[in-house]
Amino acid sequence: MPSTDFDCLLTPRTLFKNVITKQINALSYSSPAEGKQSGLIPPAEGNTSLSVLVDTKVVLACPPASLTNVLIIRWDINLRGKPSCSRAYRRDNNETSERNCTDERISWESRPDLNPALQIGPVAMTHEGYYRCEVAAQEGNFGLGYHLQVSVPPEVTLFRGSNGSIVCRAAAANPAAQISWTPQGDCDTVEQQLGNGAVTIQSTCQWEDSQVSNVSCSVSHVTGNKSLSLDLNQGIITLEFPASALLIILYVKFSLFLVILVIVGCTYFQIINDCRISL
Repeated sequence: MPSTDFDCLLTPRTLFKNVITKQINALSYSSPAEGKQSGLIPPAEGNTSLSVLVDTKVVLACPPASLTNVLIIRWDINLRGKPSCSRAYRRDNNETSERNCTDERISWESRPDLNPALQIGPVAMTHEGYYRCEVAAQEGNFGLGYHLQVSVPPEVTLFRGSNGSIVCRAAAANPAAQISWTPQGDCDTVEQQLGNGAVTIQSTCQWEDSQVSNVSCSVSHVTGNKSLSLDLNQGIITLEFPASALLIILYVKFSLFLVILVIVGCTYFQIINDCRISL
């Protein structure tokens, strides 16, 4: 069972620092290689913003430090709409503990005595929030925080609306996507906030010029761009690929055609040979 002092680590940050200060004054660690105190490189405080693609894995590092000189390491995790979660490691008795941590996708990357980094994967929208690593050592307390944002690509569709309008929709993206048209028309754009933090953008356009026969909707997003086009005369929607992608598609189709042709030829000659043998 964790000790009483260790339980204090999972109280608010002010109590955490008070406990650490008292224990640092009472304990001293030295480098086994040199017999001297090991220094810490990081600044006392630091924060950074980090954007991660949904369904991938991310590893959050603590401030770089010599683990032989570290007393306690603690992760504070604050997610939107959830109680604060804390994970802590105490080096002197090699203890770990946690509080209010129910998401199994958030864990130590490996043994915290070897690497105290935090691993999240696969990343979901619910993992957006603030992650902070506190390191207590003989030299002082050090912290590194991450404002984590999860990027979700939009689902892009292009279709005919009412009264001859054309609708381009970039659904459930995070952050919101941007829509542009070629050629430009008389457009009305609506933004819808979804409950999970994602955003749907819908742009509805009309063209007064009767000579406009083809329109393109371009969707820009941090995860990548996509373009759809529609033939106003036929109502055909096509996905626009770069020229190199079209060449690859044509090459694959031609290769498949050759393979099928060879198989049919071999089968034909095999049938002829079987007929001759039977005769």
